[in-house]
Amino acid sequence: MHLSSFVGRLVVALLLGTAIGVERQWHQPTAGLRTNALVAIGSALFASLASLMINESSPTRMAAQIVSGIGFLGAGLILREGNHVRGLNTAATVWCSAAVGTLCGSGFALQATLGTIAVIGANVILRPISLKIAMRSADELSDLETSYLLKIVCVKDIEQHVRALLTNAILRTSSTLKSLSSEDLKDTGQLRVLAEVIVPGRQDHIMETIVAELGIDSKIDMVSWDVRPTGADT
Repeated sequence: MHLSSFVGRLVVALLLGTAIGVERQWHQPTAGLRTNALVAIGSALFASLASLMINESSPTRMAAQIVSGIGFLGAGLILREGNHVRGLNTAATVWCSAAVGTLCGSGFALQATLGTIAVIGANVILRPISLKIAMRSADELSDLETSYLLKIVCVKDIEQHVRALLTNAILRTSSTLKSLSSEDLKDTGQLRVLAEVIVPGRQDHIMETIVAELGIDSKIDMVSWDVRPTGADT
């Protein structure tokens, strides 16, 4: 391979990787312009190595190593936050940048350009469609949840104690604490703690379990619950 051909492949890889990175930088700064450009250049360098080696009989072997190696970089971009996973699309885009760079390094500039157009097109065109589907899925999931309102009456002095008991009781179930507030009961020396709890589906036994656990405490005067429409004010 002549030096001019080697430089040309690197330049094409840089330009195409930058093109992919510009779109990612706009929507997802975690792995944007420089990351995708560097991945494309690095892949082009590795792929060019196979062509530079005179006795290399299987150039595709180097490409296979790039495919497996880029997986470690992609794994570092994936983050889990509770039940949500972030970074999958960014990791997939970086993987595609490696494929574009490999094509450039192997001398297939036209195919690499077409691949770049496909990657950018998928990210730009499919993004609004993906968001609409995600919003619809979120709406459907909300229909499968039940909102409960827990009411706890106790003396004012043990408010923090009651809040801690309630939080621990909820953590031991499959429910989620959405809101927690308190209100004074005038001229009684007591207050009412109000907690909105979200449960997947309809599971009244979870509320009964929480009420039973709180009812054991002799300092709590009354505990009750009822089902309420999701989104109603506490």
